Amino acid sequence: MTRLGILGGTFNPVHNGHLLMAHTAAAAFGLERVLLVPSSLPPHKDLAGGVSAEHRLAMLRLAGAGDPLVAIDTVEIDRGGVSYAIDTVRHLTDRYPGHELFFIIGLDSLLELHRWKDIATFLKLCRVVTVNRPGILGRPLQEEDLNLPEALAQRLLADVVTRAMSDASSSEIRERIAKRLPISYLVPQSVEQYIRDHALYGSSNQEADYQSTRDCI
Repeated sequence: MTRLGILGGTFNPVHNGHLLMAHTAAAAFGLERVLLVPSSLPPHKDLAGGVSAEHRLAMLRLAGAGDPLVAIDTVEIDRGGVSYAIDTVRHLTDRYPGHELFFIIGLDSLLELHRWKDIATFLKLCRVVTVNRPGILGRPLQEEDLNLPEALAQRLLADVVTRAMSDASSSEIRERIAKRLPISYLVPQSVEQYIRDHALYGSSNQEADYQSTRDCI
């Protein structure tokens, strides 16, 4: 069966850590393609920054341009409303018959997985791949941390990738932009340019202001 990865998120904004997650999971599990799925309204976090779905999608397309591994899927934006993973996986199961689905999450999401809608059904429809992120836990992950039945917890822990990862986060990038600090090397250059051109997250579209942040690197 063709192995298809799914990496969902607000991508607010997309950053290099997201792309690294996709490639790390693909290398570890032999994924042939990874779908980047931007959410409409996330169920477990606020959509900060007042940035529209159209802007988030545009930045995501810029980030994925020229990368043969990734493709953009707008199923959650097209559906609208709150974006639940179970609805997305059901849709993609129908769209991609004969594919084995691998849902890619970070360690922070793994610890909250027991709160997800219809989690038992969700785990039957796809295999969950967790890519570890620095600074989430200061100790080894244990079965009891997942608050799920033992068999499910064991299966999830077996699919945790523990390679070195970027500690970049969208919230940190938004904070840096608001403080006029540089974000080079945290996001693709095309995304950085888009943020500046559209004055997102409190950034300035003035070249002089932008140059001043570059000079402080």
